[in-house]
Amino acid sequence: MVTTDTFKRGFKNGISTLIELSKILVPVYIGVELLAASGLLNILAEFFEPVMSIFGLPGEASLIIILSYFLNTYAGLGAIAAIELNTVQITTVAIMISVAHSLITETAVVKKLGVSATASIAVRVFFSFLMGILYYRMTVIL
Repeated sequence: MVTTDTFKRGFKNGISTLIELSKILVPVYIGVELLAASGLLNILAEFFEPVMSIFGLPGEASLIIILSYFLNTYAGLGAIAAIELNTVQITTVAIMISVAHSLITETAVVKKLGVSATASIAVRVFFSFLMGILYYRMTVIL
């Protein structure tokens, strides 16, 4: 049964979560907007365009992938908000970063479990790329 106390605790936890996520999302969003305004995002996009086109993504999506791989999915979400992507492209990015995200943090954890850090990163990035390519190819076929 939902009581007033339960509602208060849930509301407090929700606000706390919003504040914590905002600490990541807002600065990343502002950073991406600044990169776009300065023209550096265009340079980055042109450089990564050939690789990103394999996944059906624009070059700007490389920033989302890089942030998600090295920081976390929330950093990637902040970048997604600042870059215009269609639904297929957003889904492709989501699939890719769900397989390989927070590589530094999670690799440290698996290393403590006795798993090779190199193997862990290689497998996750490989399957991230593979799933991105397969999803994009399936959307082209269908």
